[in-house]
Amino acid sequence: MRINRSSGTPATVALEHAGVAHTVHAYEHNPRAESFGLEAAAALDVDPHRVFKTLLVDTGDGLAVGVVPVTGSLDVKALALALGVKKVAMAAPASAERSSGMVVGGISPIGQKRPLPTVLDSTMQQHGTVLVSGGRRGLDVELSPCDLAHLTNATFAQISRP
Repeated sequence: MRINRSSGTPATVALEHAGVAHTVHAYEHNPRAESFGLEAAAALDVDPHRVFKTLLVDTGDGLAVGVVPVTGSLDVKALALALGVKKVAMAAPASAERSSGMVVGGISPIGQKRPLPTVLDSTMQQHGTVLVSGGRRGLDVELSPCDLAHLTNATFAQISRP
């Protein structure tokens, strides 16, 4: 099921407030899905290389965000380099939820409670539009990578691995 109206999540509200062109895509979420991102791609009939997951990491001095394709995984060494820190580790789920205000599996890079340093995987730039979580499980938003970078004050770097 696809809809073009806001669901009222912090992510969609932020997109509307900023006047960013986007499309909201809702689908029936299966809580037992092995990969929420691959589930979204299949449910929305979208190339999985255009669907990206939002991961929060702990830099030792605070949290940061890495956004990578659902078809791959986060290269923590590459993300640390892109952030200019020695190392990063995956943030504890409770910390990620507390910081973002969203549930793990539905964390969006857009509309988080506190702006965090954000790095988008450079493969995103190969697509006219990409899909990221809309702020809850079963909801993705589609927008241009440039708009996503602008809205999240992000940089692009190669931070994923197959």
